[in-house]
Amino acid sequence: MLNRRILRVKAFQNLYAYELCKASNFNLAKDQIKEAFLPDLNSMETQDKVQLKKDAEICVSLFSKNLKSKALVSQQEVTVKIKSEAIKAINAFHKANEKDYDFLLKNMISSAELIPQLYLNSIQLLIAFGDHVKNEAERKRKLSTEQVVSTSGELNFAKNVILEKLKTLPEFETAIIRHDALLDDLELEIKDWFRQYIKPSEQYQEYIKIDQPSRADDFNILESILKKIIFKNEVILNFFSEKDMNWTENKSVVRSLAGKVIKNVYEQLEEGAELLPEIAMNWEDDKEFFQNIFNLTIENEDINKELIANKTQNWDIERIAFTDKIIMSMAITEMKEFPSIPVKVSINEYIDISKTYSTPKSKQFVNGLLDVLSKEMMENGEIKKSGRGLLDNK
Repeated sequence: MLNRRILRVKAFQNLYAYELCKASNFNLAKDQIKEAFLPDLNSMETQDKVQLKKDAEICVSLFSKNLKSKALVSQQEVTVKIKSEAIKAINAFHKANEKDYDFLLKNMISSAELIPQLYLNSIQLLIAFGDHVKNEAERKRKLSTEQVVSTSGELNFAKNVILEKLKTLPEFETAIIRHDALLDDLELEIKDWFRQYIKPSEQYQEYIKIDQPSRADDFNILESILKKIIFKNEVILNFFSEKDMNWTENKSVVRSLAGKVIKNVYEQLEEGAELLPEIAMNWEDDKEFFQNIFNLTIENEDINKELIANKTQNWDIERIAFTDKIIMSMAITEMKEFPSIPVKVSINEYIDISKTYSTPKSKQFVNGLLDVLSKEMMENGEIKKSGRGLLDNK
């Protein structure tokens, strides 16, 4: 259920972060150069401030023009100090980029691997609330001197057929254990959250007034609690954010996946089916795709930038939306480097990403450019597809 679209989005987010890191590292390296040519306040010798400033500018220019060169190339003779500081700045720039790259790649993978635990946690919260209702009813019954059968609907949530079905599914239990999504240490919090946020809610109060809730009623109350309480209440959200440093980016994905599990179980109950849809990732294949789309987009950055620039000659490449350049570079990389993915699938996926993460006009721009580029690359053999990748390309 953690599909390729989600992985593309997360790769895009990290590529965007990497580009910001590179820009910051570039400016830091330039600052390093400027500091190296500041007047020495401890020196007793007369210093030419004008010349120092000029040397700094020459050094910055030399640094900027040789970021990807193995040897310094200059159109003019420069001093040893200028060369030395330019080399230091280049090395500092690349070292900082490597550090940021390693961090982002590692964080990207660990963040994705955490998503199943988080959406299983949210479903586990629903189950825990139902168990709490059942336990409270049992406690009250034992304390009562009379055997009174409740007709108030207080046990509706404890008898929710969707939650009951989930609890009996071996696939669900296996997924909980596999992704370490147990909530054994939240007993007090669950009681408190139910008392403060679930029980007083209008939706819950309406639900417990129903004598015999239908499956649709059971589904609606779960969907309502997920959307309006679990994924909106700041106290409960803190539980997730403490687990995931990328919670801001992952929240919508986790909410969507949890909702899909509940909906799938509801629909299967309606149809009389017995099995829960697959809720675990085919992670080894997905992880390889995830890492490769990130790594190869960075590796092919210059080639992709040139392809885009050649097709946007009436545009300054630097004026194209920053996000559009990343999206198109990812799309070009995917079309060229992943033979089993159809071209149309790649184009449509990145058009969808542009709708959410770029400018209002990006959809048309990205669509038009990728359509032209894909046809040209197919004609000249840069795009070679096989197996499923041949679909929709005839």
